[in-house]
Amino acid sequence: MRKILVGISGASGMPLALRLLGHLAAMPDVDLSCVVSDGAAAVLAAECGMKPETLTRHARHEYPADDLGAGPASGSWWHGEGGPAAMLVVPCSMGTLGALASGATRNLLQRAADVALKESLRLVLVTRESPLSAIHLRNMLALREAGAVIMPFSPGFYLRPQSLEAMLDHFCGRILDQAGLPHKLGRWAPGKCDPSPSSCKQQGDQT
Repeated sequence: MRKILVGISGASGMPLALRLLGHLAAMPDVDLSCVVSDGAAAVLAAECGMKPETLTRHARHEYPADDLGAGPASGSWWHGEGGPAAMLVVPCSMGTLGALASGATRNLLQRAADVALKESLRLVLVTRESPLSAIHLRNMLALREAGAVIMPFSPGFYLRPQSLEAMLDHFCGRILDQAGLPHKLGRWAPGKCDPSPSSCKQQGDQT
């Protein structure tokens, strides 16, 4: 079983987190754990009108964000049988990013990500903020240099998504690629796009 911990911090992007957790939960070889920050619970209610249980029901293991004595706070928890463990922070707030860049972690989500870095494990940070300040950019660079994958939520349109769900699935696939997990959510390939008229033409006709 491949151990995957998903941390959900208090940034916009809860539909993406929900979609990703659903895909991970459907993978039989993934041992899925989840930690949800207090800020994430508030954003989930604002964006989706849902309670935190909607997120955590996908995971086999749930850890309270204030439990700094939980397994993911220790490097020993991350190692064992199966493929290399990985942590995905989706979405990653600028507060979480800053805490990781400084090493001053205050909750389990931040501590677990810090441990993933020190154990040289895959850490994917799906950041959500725009525009970015110089402080944000410096923090991203510091974490990239430390080994983290910095992956701003930047949806692509080359597969011509016809729904929000299709757009989210495509980006979920890109996250899974970074985590080294196989999937069938689609990716670009030469000649793959349908040459027929798309929503781009529809938008052009309206201008």
